[in-house]
Amino acid sequence: MILLVCYGYLSSSISLVQSGLVVDSPQYTVIRSESDFEIRLYGESSWVTALVRGNSFLNSTKSGFHRLYQYIHGANVNSIRFTMTAPVLTSFITPQTNVSIYLVRTYIASESPPQPNPELNLQIDKWRSHCVAVRNFPGFARDDNVDKEVEALVSSLNKHLTGTTTIIQDKSSYTVAQYNASRHLTGRLNQVWINVTVPGCPAY
Repeated sequence: MILLVCYGYLSSSISLVQSGLVVDSPQYTVIRSESDFEIRLYGESSWVTALVRGNSFLNSTKSGFHRLYQYIHGANVNSIRFTMTAPVLTSFITPQTNVSIYLVRTYIASESPPQPNPELNLQIDKWRSHCVAVRNFPGFARDDNVDKEVEALVSSLNKHLTGTTTIIQDKSSYTVAQYNASRHLTGRLNQVWINVTVPGCPAY
């Protein structure tokens, strides 16, 4: 086995600059970088999560984000309004039935975020530190291109990391990260994430 060498550097992702605005984002360290993907070690972070059942990535993301939008605009027990953060995540969970499960999340730059109003059916998730493989892609994330990007990321991981101690935790579950509002028609950034285990990453 070839040990994956960690040559990490601290990312500046804590504040992404988009269209002249500074947007909070969770910190990470890049521990491996290739031309078509990188492996990141994310630190602990807090997310507000909406569970959505459906068979469309796009429709489920819109439905979940509508609830998250209300939360960050004051629909929480403390009536606190938060500034928008990036990215918005949509995680696809391998279905046990004919209906898929999507978890739509927004990052909260607070160690103790307030609980959501009950009618929103949201939950606060505390993420432990863990590693993800990340592939960038432009344009809009849609039902007809997300699966292709996931397949491309898995193919790249198999190509570059075969023979190493890297483990893809679940090839059938993935996360799509979107960094831009829908009104931004050009210069868009999206990513697909897959949880991985590599030397130097904590168990997750």
